[in-house]
Amino acid sequence: MDFAYDAKTEELRERLLAFMDEHVYPAEPVFEQQLAERESEWTSVPIVEELKAEARKRGLWNFFLPGEHGGGLTNLQYAPLAEITGRSPGLAPTALNCAAPDTGNMEVLAMFGNEQQRKQWLRPLLDGEIRSAFAMTEPDVASSDARNIATSITRDGADYVINGRKWFISGAMNPNCQIFIVMGKTDPDGPPHKQQSMILVPRDTPGMTVERGMHVFGYSDGDHGGHAEVVFENARVPAENLIGEEGSGFAIAQARLGPGRIHHCMRLIGMAERAIELMCKRTVSRVAFGKPIAAQGVVQDWIAESRVRVEQLRLLVLKTAWLMDTVGNQGAHTEIQAIKIATPAAVEWILDKAIQAHGAGGVSQDFPLAQLWAAARMLRIADGPDEVHKRSMARRELKRYQPEAS
Repeated sequence: MDFAYDAKTEELRERLLAFMDEHVYPAEPVFEQQLAERESEWTSVPIVEELKAEARKRGLWNFFLPGEHGGGLTNLQYAPLAEITGRSPGLAPTALNCAAPDTGNMEVLAMFGNEQQRKQWLRPLLDGEIRSAFAMTEPDVASSDARNIATSITRDGADYVINGRKWFISGAMNPNCQIFIVMGKTDPDGPPHKQQSMILVPRDTPGMTVERGMHVFGYSDGDHGGHAEVVFENARVPAENLIGEEGSGFAIAQARLGPGRIHHCMRLIGMAERAIELMCKRTVSRVAFGKPIAAQGVVQDWIAESRVRVEQLRLLVLKTAWLMDTVGNQGAHTEIQAIKIATPAAVEWILDKAIQAHGAGGVSQDFPLAQLWAAARMLRIADGPDEVHKRSMARRELKRYQPEAS
């Protein structure tokens, strides 16, 4: 692969960096103030809509989605742009309409939705007019094995009836979340990977109740819609709300999660760069025991090790993006799992050292480090825990050395 950014990527990087300097970073304290003043911890704030309008005016919009529906960028072109947005993950991805879970939901609708579903739901999502949620994880089963999903989707005449309980459903607490993509079982007795289906459930559907918001290490994550516990009790939707065919839910989930995993890792690198920057500025400006903290050998070790780790991660993420573009998501399966394992853990370590370098300030609301750490730690669970990806990678690696069954 060619490691140089092409002309289009460079041009977009320059425009995005200018947008970050002129609008996003100055908006961060405004954002925090508006969060503190809102009536509900789940309500969006005005500065977000202002940033979205400015980003769209500048043509910084829907970069994540290739093809006719999105920005037309490859994964390799999008990677350095997503990294930049990761420096301010609470604001920048949303401002560019490149925030999860909407990105993955738009990918599902673009790849698998029919013409009516795209018109009704994809178009307003692409325009940033509404938000969405992806309802897969459940509290009563080990959702790391998607075959365990127990929510039922039962055909009843011209409708499907949905029953079950979901939790940590990202985006669901946002009042502007208008549509849920729900994964459940249409054929519980079928082959393990053909039991599940996905269906569109509008927010106002009778029988669907958003019960409560879930916190992550005490944070509401309300800036991007929060994480909800949702109950379905005989929630009824038309049969045409099914995405694809019955039994295609597992395959759709895998197609959705691959890009989602690499997008998280792209942004995580930006988070790490922000942490290194803050750590360096803090340690050169503070004096302890007669010399700047940056002169301490242990601090220099943290900074050097952080730089090594982030450079390694960036190369692996770029290789993965290149493979996804050239041989497809399935061909990049090993690399997608590798970045999902390596990136959150390494960035969590970097953030931990940056927090330590800041002392008490590092765990406070005066710096973004504590919330960034919580996000990185959560991503070791989200989209499949580390252990599941390691299990899969090890089995695939071992298969090359095992004798063929006779």
